[in-house]
Amino acid sequence: MKTVVLITQHYLSSKRKAGFHWLANAYHQHGWEVVFFTCYISPISFLRGERRFPRPLLRQVAGEARQVRWVDERLASYVWFTPWHPANLRLPLLNAISRPLFRAYGRLSLGPIEPIIRRASLFIFEPTPGLLLFERFKQLNPGARFVYRASDDLKLLGRHPVVLEAEDAYAPRFDMISTPCEYLHRHFSHLPSAQIHYHGVETHLFDGPHPNPYSSDAVNAVYVGHSMVDTDFYARASAAFPDWRFHVIGAIDGLPEAPNIIRYGEMPFAATIPYVKHADVGLQTRLYSPGAESLTDSLKVQQYTYCRLPIVAPDFLRCSRNNMFYYTPGDDSSIESALKEAIAFDRDQTDLAKLGNWQTMVADLAGELWDAGTALQDTGARHDETNDG
Repeated sequence: MKTVVLITQHYLSSKRKAGFHWLANAYHQHGWEVVFFTCYISPISFLRGERRFPRPLLRQVAGEARQVRWVDERLASYVWFTPWHPANLRLPLLNAISRPLFRAYGRLSLGPIEPIIRRASLFIFEPTPGLLLFERFKQLNPGARFVYRASDDLKLLGRHPVVLEAEDAYAPRFDMISTPCEYLHRHFSHLPSAQIHYHGVETHLFDGPHPNPYSSDAVNAVYVGHSMVDTDFYARASAAFPDWRFHVIGAIDGLPEAPNIIRYGEMPFAATIPYVKHADVGLQTRLYSPGAESLTDSLKVQQYTYCRLPIVAPDFLRCSRNNMFYYTPGDDSSIESALKEAIAFDRDQTDLAKLGNWQTMVADLAGELWDAGTALQDTGARHDETNDG
């Protein structure tokens, strides 16, 4: 039996559903042993607060520190809770002073996970401080396959400079670099191992019967997510279209008060599906920060597209998707135009060419390790996490 270790900032039992959860699910369904290695967590996480971990969940995650917790047959969670982790200290001087300490992050004790690291077949790294473990894992297991799933821009994530340096140093040494969009691919396109794998969609979850959650005959526009949200868009759009309903799902601060803005807070992933499937418009209303261009093909954009939704997005996300309609942040006229164009779009014309497939992706990432004859297994996998991205 082959073992894959997923080095990620996410937590296996989190309500938020990210791409690495779907990768874990796909490998598990194909009979692999899967270890979900949560890194980038330490006492600093409590001092700074963690958007990815609300405080009650942060305490739960820390409570599982350095335990190999088998949550199912062949599926384990490991929280690598360390005395400290590389955190961006915001000031150049502080980042420079902390560089020697943070460079040593990958040399900290691995704890009881080390025997599994030594025998694993495949390592898949996310863009996190976990990249500093690359050399350590190579020394412990030089015969394994190493893949970098560069699903986010490190500058957009605001990582400490040592993490950006690690990416530059180790990228040429990975057996494969996988990116979910053309923007990120360009950063690695000089390397022969770089490939594009668009985020997948668990199509069977969306294809099932889902009662329409919208009680109004109004136009229903939906946003699902939790980060980098252009809340000003909702103030302008709700005023310009008082007969529309703007449904916002996620833990989002700063939303304006308006009778046609409906807030749901965070909800389980399965519960979000009807809201997406029965919406009239999908919203990808993001704030700009360097690297935000990588959000053209986010997991949520893929799910909107599979449901053939027209998508309204800021113009810095301009791309070749025919179901995206753009506005200039802060500009009332362009917001109105984008929403009108979106609702007039013929959804039957949605181009599905960029939809990814998790089953195909895990085979590509595994390379020669993949057994084409492996039967897809029914693992009874749970889908109660909240969608992230």
